[in-house]
Amino acid sequence: MLLVVWCPDWPVVAASAAAGVGIDTPAAVVAANRVVACNGPARAEGIAVGLRRREAQGRCPELVVLPDDPDRDARRFEPVVAAVEELAVGVEVVRPGVVAVPARGPVGYFGSAEAAAERLIDHVGARADAECLVGMADGLFAATLAARRGLLVADTPAFLAPLGVHELDSPELVDLLRRLGIRTLGAFAALDQRDVATRFGAAAAYAHQLAAGREQRPAARRTPPADLAVTAHPDPPVDRVDAAAFLARTLAERLHAGLAAHGLACTRLAIHAATATGAELARVWRCAEPLTPAGIADRLRWQLDGWLSGPHRPDAPITALRLDPVEVVDGRALQLGLWQGAHDEHAERAARAMVHVQGLLGPDGVLIPVMTGGRGPADRVHLVPWGDDRTPPAPPDRPWPGALPAPSPTTVPPRPLPVVVRDAEGEEVAVTGRFRLTADPAEVVVGRHPPRRVLAWSGPWPVDERWWDPRGRRRARLQVVLAEASEEDNQAALLLSREDEKWTVEGIYG
Repeated sequence: MLLVVWCPDWPVVAASAAAGVGIDTPAAVVAANRVVACNGPARAEGIAVGLRRREAQGRCPELVVLPDDPDRDARRFEPVVAAVEELAVGVEVVRPGVVAVPARGPVGYFGSAEAAAERLIDHVGARADAECLVGMADGLFAATLAARRGLLVADTPAFLAPLGVHELDSPELVDLLRRLGIRTLGAFAALDQRDVATRFGAAAAYAHQLAAGREQRPAARRTPPADLAVTAHPDPPVDRVDAAAFLARTLAERLHAGLAAHGLACTRLAIHAATATGAELARVWRCAEPLTPAGIADRLRWQLDGWLSGPHRPDAPITALRLDPVEVVDGRALQLGLWQGAHDEHAERAARAMVHVQGLLGPDGVLIPVMTGGRGPADRVHLVPWGDDRTPPAPPDRPWPGALPAPSPTTVPPRPLPVVVRDAEGEEVAVTGRFRLTADPAEVVVGRHPPRRVLAWSGPWPVDERWWDPRGRRRARLQVVLAEASEEDNQAALLLSREDEKWTVEGIYG
């Protein structure tokens, strides 16, 4: 059993406190022009997670828009974690806003789960001035859902059964289950686990375990060797957040390299610090998925930011840091991509160069391509920051009706190029609702280039994606072979796409 302390709308709470926004003011945290969190007054005005910023402001003109800042959220959450730690041992920070502790200790000490939950709520409110809810259930997934409802659950499968499948953090799987008529976690859990794994893959099998109320941690976890802990003694001692961020990246790479050498990956990370006056600081971070180097560095940076900038700032600089992998899993759980995990000299030099460039340009300054599922050439390549998980967002080996057959274009423009397709009379060629051309293509004009004669063409092929969804796409593809426009030009083959009554170049062969 786990007790989970959940602070509702924590990103908005932290951002509002930093900006001096009142708790009764409608506020939302926005990232990439979309709402990622909002408070109660904003929800009362129709604001919801996922709305575009402009649409949210249209629904509520007085909405206060706040920036997304994970470092700020973690820093301001540290007093909450410290308050929980005063009443319970084994505190694990899941993410800013969520803390988990084993239920056995607090329940036994305070006499009952109800008494423990009430004491935690009062203590967090008094010491950290934060509102929270407490839930109890088997496993982190169920306990977090129970905390959002303020419930202490004795029968986890019975609690999960009537909940909707939208509670699973997998939009594609949720959409698929709904189309199959499966609306509740209980209905999903009733399916045979082997059938789910065979038909939908490992991710769905993992979600099936959560829906059934089984412990979500991998069974392969074991205690790591003692020599895997990494230690640093910064000189001069660390007392600034910027210096802590630089140190976090170095320690994270060292820890990850040591784990990879033993075929392991970390799922629970203990961070220990010592100050010049002999004070000891410690915190455990828990993660459902194996930590990448970037994930380790983020959690170390957040924790150091919380210690160095929070209200319980140590009275002296930090003189020693130690990262201890408290719990590990088989390293195959963390998919290693380009060069990662190799041990030859060239691979190590390349990896160091990648990390160095990221240090100059930021985590998104170095992107690695990952093959993923999709119907178009641009859809099948997913870029992820170096050091992040290489798991593709969509399985590339699944059937993709309407996918472009081999060979794929050799060049895919970053943005589709506008193009005009004309017939022999100079009129634009269009595509009917039955996916037929209105005339034979005779020439193609790409951007401001001279017209080029069409030597051969094939198509069009319909691509009707997510026809059941208002956000679906309906388009047609056409392949053309073009003659030389001048002596400097060669024959070219293009993949054209027709959507919203406009032609674009989707790919170039050659």
